Amino acid sequence: MPILSKYSNDEVEQIVDQLIDVLTKHNAPVDLSLMCLGNSITHILKEHVPTGKRQAVADNFAKALAQSVK
Repeated sequence: MPILSKYSNDEVEQIVDQLIDVLTKHNAPVDLSLMCLGNSITHILKEHVPTGKRQAVADNFAKALAQSVK
């Protein structure tokens, strides 16, 4: 059964395109791009996820990331 999102594909793709545009504007190589995105994820987790839930959210994110590249 597919996972349903409360966000439209267009909404997600628009934001992803903007993120990629910023990285491209700075000529960020892959390692720097991943560092920046990783730091952004850490910031989001620390600012918006309660301390007791951060590890579970991070683990779920890591699993979803691993699945997306298979």
